Amino acid sequence: MWSFKKLNNWTGWGVFLIALITYTMTVEPTASFWDCGEFIACAYKLQVPHPPGAPLFLLLGRMFSLLALGDVTKVAYWVNMLSVLSSALTILFLHWTIVMIGRKMIKKSFEDLNANERFGLLASGVVGSLIYTFSDTFWFSAVEAEVYAMSSFFTAIVVWAAFKWELVEDRAESNRWILFIAYLVGLSIGVHLLNLVTLPALGLLYYFKRYEKPTLTGGVISILVALFILGIINSGIIPGLPSLAFQFELTFVNALGFSYGSGAIVFLILLIAAVVFGIQYSYAKGKEVLNVALFSFVFLLIGYSTYTVALVRSGYNTPINENDPSNILNFLKYLKREQYGERSLIYGPVYTAEVTGYKEGAETPIYKMKEGKYVEYTKKPVYEYDKTQMMLLPRVYSNQANHVKLYQEMLGIPAGEKPSFGKNLEFLFTHQLGHMYMRYLLWNFVGRESDFQDAWAINTFEDTSKLPDILRNNKARNNYFFLPIIFVLLGFFYMLRKNDKDLLVTILMFVLTGVALTVYLNSPPTEPRERDYIFVGSFYFMSIWAGFAVMQILEFIQKFVKADKAKWAIAALLGLTAPAILAQQNWDDHDRSGRVHQIDFAKNLLNSCAPNAILFTGGDNDTFPLWYVQEVEGFRTDVRVCNLSLLGTDWYIDQMKRKTYESQPLPIQLTKDQLMEGVNDQILFNPKEGLTAMSLPDYLDLLHKDSPSIQEQTQLGETINTLPTDSVVIPVDIAAVAKTNWFPKQFVPYMSPALGWKLPSHNIYKGELIQLEIISNNAISGWKRPIYFASTLPNDQYLGLKESMQLEGYAYRLMPFKIPGANDGYVNTQIMSDNILKKMYWRGLDNDKIYYHGDFYLGIPSVTARLSVYRLADQLVREGSLAQAKKVLDYLDQKMPDKVIPYDQFSASMVELYIAVGDATSALRIAKRMVDRDDQLLDYYLDGRYAYHERDVQIAIYEMNLVVSALKASKVNPAKYQALEAKFTKQMGRLQ
Repeated sequence: MWSFKKLNNWTGWGVFLIALITYTMTVEPTASFWDCGEFIACAYKLQVPHPPGAPLFLLLGRMFSLLALGDVTKVAYWVNMLSVLSSALTILFLHWTIVMIGRKMIKKSFEDLNANERFGLLASGVVGSLIYTFSDTFWFSAVEAEVYAMSSFFTAIVVWAAFKWELVEDRAESNRWILFIAYLVGLSIGVHLLNLVTLPALGLLYYFKRYEKPTLTGGVISILVALFILGIINSGIIPGLPSLAFQFELTFVNALGFSYGSGAIVFLILLIAAVVFGIQYSYAKGKEVLNVALFSFVFLLIGYSTYTVALVRSGYNTPINENDPSNILNFLKYLKREQYGERSLIYGPVYTAEVTGYKEGAETPIYKMKEGKYVEYTKKPVYEYDKTQMMLLPRVYSNQANHVKLYQEMLGIPAGEKPSFGKNLEFLFTHQLGHMYMRYLLWNFVGRESDFQDAWAINTFEDTSKLPDILRNNKARNNYFFLPIIFVLLGFFYMLRKNDKDLLVTILMFVLTGVALTVYLNSPPTEPRERDYIFVGSFYFMSIWAGFAVMQILEFIQKFVKADKAKWAIAALLGLTAPAILAQQNWDDHDRSGRVHQIDFAKNLLNSCAPNAILFTGGDNDTFPLWYVQEVEGFRTDVRVCNLSLLGTDWYIDQMKRKTYESQPLPIQLTKDQLMEGVNDQILFNPKEGLTAMSLPDYLDLLHKDSPSIQEQTQLGETINTLPTDSVVIPVDIAAVAKTNWFPKQFVPYMSPALGWKLPSHNIYKGELIQLEIISNNAISGWKRPIYFASTLPNDQYLGLKESMQLEGYAYRLMPFKIPGANDGYVNTQIMSDNILKKMYWRGLDNDKIYYHGDFYLGIPSVTARLSVYRLADQLVREGSLAQAKKVLDYLDQKMPDKVIPYDQFSASMVELYIAVGDATSALRIAKRMVDRDDQLLDYYLDGRYAYHERDVQIAIYEMNLVVSALKASKVNPAKYQALEAKFTKQMGRLQ
């Protein structure tokens, strides 16, 4: 007979294999949206991603990318497989952890277990680990190239190592496990900081082992000590050591005249010497605790040393080099994540607070490297606020206009009124702990309504007879019939009876990775996407509890069934119901195999641009996929992607001024000193009377020269550049431009010697200033380089230039003339038809076996493809090209049928176009499909659910109105759409 240890090992590898096969079958074949494209591109060429970076993830990702064997289209798949392997290993260590904790509850060594106890432990490990395997959030991260899968692996192996350490009786050997844990923690910093959150609970575990008779006071002290250690690592080591190194650097370079880097080297030497001396001293004096602490510090630093990758690779000026951490100044900012700002946690202002001044002497100096010195050129002020607008534990803090409006709507606060502390706590409990945490917890252990943004947990007892088809058939509508949460409760109470100490440890881990993390993150009232992946650690510890439900079930069964095989079969059958229902319900909405449109979207956006173009993009999802296809697949590297979210930073501007692949430098002439952090961050809009318009090149020339004529003193005593008018003009050489091949000759009559427009009447931020510099310098050079704006940008990022923008696909091209009244640009039907019909990719959008996740993934083809085709077809109809208009409409409907990408408000607008091109059959088909679906939705939402779905109700009414109005205004026989009109009339009546 095999020993229990061997059985346990093989069982662990068995669940590992199940997880590995599951994730391999459902892994995404290429780069997903959000950060994945950036991480894959950075891993492939060892570049520098957004701070604080993930150097260990990148190093391992680089190794996995080599498995593509030179096929660049397979690189993303293999980097995704790094997450697959990390996730499967997480399941392995979860199983082993459950078994270790379970043995302590039985209070026997592994060798002394009887057959029934063996089965109970192994079955608990299998069930708990498989529940986590098939859970919603963990599975989502397991099949894409993000850091959260590997972060979960480090959480799992650290927790396993901690419980393993607890079993070791020999003092010397147990200390080796502590060093191993310290090394793992150091390595985990090179992936994500989430792993650090478990450290306070490990302190409690340490206390329980070292003291036979623990007390409440001792337990609290142990937690506080562990929290202190966490603080040392998070604030003292990660940013603290580089900060201290910089202070040495300042002294050695500025005061003593040494070269750059000398102070940092001296600091490193002194640090190593101090540690070596400390270790020798601890040996000589027999101070075990000090010795272990110092060695733990060393091993943690060895793991943390992966961050030298960012320093080294940044020095090579890689194309993706965020924050440029090639010197100690930028490296410090990189580690501190300064570009993301700060959120008050304990005490701070609420959203109604206004700045009353700034704290004297509290400013942070900002340095630049000049002539062999670190020169302080400005200070970052620390602002003061009205004391009456300050609050303990500030939750309603964001003063962004859309956030303020949401606070007021969600909490019922009148405009202009300060939120009370009660309303502040209400937001904490209802939104942050409720909507942004408890909702995610229920997703994983109860079920989920749908994959639409802000969808709640499923109501298992809901009457589904009136459920609309779009919700009934939603692949992410998952109902677990309470089985996983029942298992969690059963296992929790079993641990409570059997081993309250380990229960306390897991409770603390659960709280720290869930509730405490929620309070720490202090989320605003809206997020660009769901954030459940942040809290996956708390679901991990719930899965440990869920595993012990099997031991509780087995204990109950053996009261009635005595035969071992019979009770094992019953317990196994009951125990596997939870992971089975999770696997069955979650498979279809976690299967990403075959989904490639995110890369096709990137290629389509790039193919909307002429050669050697400059393309302004805005957020992660119209930038990172483009970085991926350029950096990894080498696609359209002649186009310079210029992210407006980063364009306000000096390091990114420097990168834009360099040649990259086939893309020439951008025409930026402002000097580095004029673009440093804290300089020209905002240009104050201060209109001068009598000044109607000004030459943009002349204004920029004054800016280049730091002319006092455009400068003013602020209340804080600073000199700041101003913008004296919002009306600007740039030159146009009509004859030269008209002779070029790219210029459409039909627009020559619209040209004038100067193109004028009105900027948004507000302060100009640095990124907007650089945009204007690029546009102005390009105009001076004869409009030689195409400039494009992605059609996905918010309206305020077009700089008021829409009347001069030509839509050519997924992007607008800036043209040297204006068409008055074209407030959303105008369409060049010839170029756009060619781009959409011949140059764009549509793989998989007609395959209903491929899953497109929720509002966002469905919205990308909708907002880009459908809106673009609608604009094109509408302009073709206006030009009288009805056959071509029908061709592009039919082409889109063929490539993106309703069965895969459901018709939306842009499809509703196409009903009128189909009628215009003489295809009433298609118009009625789309109309009927949309009205019937919206009628179902409104019957459901208006039956007591309106308050929770007001936006969906408004969209449905809008779509029905568009469709019915188009049919009524046409020559279509009313008998063919009377039923549709009656449904619209009925729903309007219900709303009144």
